[in-house]
Amino acid sequence: MDLIRDIVLRHKAGEPVGVTSVCSAHPLVIEATFRHALRTRQPIVLIEATSNQVNQDGGYTGMVPADFRSFVEAISTKAGFPLDRLVLGGDHLGPNAWTALPAAQAMDKAEIMVADYVRAGFGKIHLDCSMSCADDPVPLPERTIAERAARLCRAAEDAFTGDAADAPVYVIGTEVPVPGGAAEDLDELALTTPDAAIATVDMHRALFGDLGLADAWERVIATVVQPGVEFDHDKVVDYRPERAVALSRAIEPVNHLVFEAHSTDYQTAEALAALVRDHFAILKVGPGVTFALREALWALDAIEAETVAPGNRANLREVTLERMRAEPKNWAKYYHASGEALTQQLQYSLSDRVRYYWPDPEIAAAQEWLFANLRDTPPSLPLISQYLPLAYAALRSGQANLDPAELVIAHVGATLDAYHGACYPHA
Repeated sequence: MDLIRDIVLRHKAGEPVGVTSVCSAHPLVIEATFRHALRTRQPIVLIEATSNQVNQDGGYTGMVPADFRSFVEAISTKAGFPLDRLVLGGDHLGPNAWTALPAAQAMDKAEIMVADYVRAGFGKIHLDCSMSCADDPVPLPERTIAERAARLCRAAEDAFTGDAADAPVYVIGTEVPVPGGAAEDLDELALTTPDAAIATVDMHRALFGDLGLADAWERVIATVVQPGVEFDHDKVVDYRPERAVALSRAIEPVNHLVFEAHSTDYQTAEALAALVRDHFAILKVGPGVTFALREALWALDAIEAETVAPGNRANLREVTLERMRAEPKNWAKYYHASGEALTQQLQYSLSDRVRYYWPDPEIAAAQEWLFANLRDTPPSLPLISQYLPLAYAALRSGQANLDPAELVIAHVGATLDAYHGACYPHA
């Protein structure tokens, strides 16, 4: 895992560099990530799967870790991105997918999952046991979180059988934002205190040592804290560097560790650059790129409505909303509006629960039909400019063509520009 450790070591040496972690299982988002990296000459692409997306039970994608690796590598090859510059990560690896079970059972399953990720060649492992299981107190004591993380690290180390240079690197932390954005309304967040951040690191170091994981501790590259960055359904809490000065400085003397910033979706380019400068050198983005995907697909749906006869239209947006209402399990506990307000949330919420539904067979078929229609009747430049101005700019500069998949990829890629600028400010 020298690729990612090199970025961290360069940052610790004073170079304001970072790495973007793209957390998505959608093929167009992943292809957009590789294409963007080629265009901007990035030295590394980091793609992460979450424990809910990919696990030994299949997750909501239906993929186990080995499947996800094959899936991503096939897209990398298609895009022409070198596999030796790809790093795969596991995000929120812990009992998150099984919190309805008692902790003992959930942790047994989490151990299997972490071992499967490592055996499948995932090199960056985020150990996240911050969530309470069925018989746990709420909130979970910090020491319990750290003890469970150390236990999962032991399982990961036992599963690894490769060369020492390829041994996994780890991310720890106890103040971990909820995967996919907050479910409640947000006004202002309490930042992790410097003392709490360092105490968390010290606790993990000691517990790793107790389990004979001193070598693994040397490969812990980051800890997750709350820098005051989050989003909910329709608001973004922006990073305010002046509030995080003490927290930022706290990590400077800690060997080989930076901060990993979760929920950076929808931050401005200036905020992302400030995060990297302030040692939040790993920037995670998930809903932000799938939100852009949905924007592009809705735009193509609008173009179809202007260019294709009513009886021949795929009506992707209508099909998607019908399927979301028919299968509400992935959004029901997050969206509580009704009527038109619910329709707005289903489509436009920043938490982007639509992302769970793209693999649905009816929705996937509608998307393919939409793409086929627009390939048969390519949209005019003025229509692309009207509905997809970012893709239009890419089209006019020769970075995209009229194919609908290309337009989607260009639109998603534009979202990654701010991340590239933050992580490679002198590129």
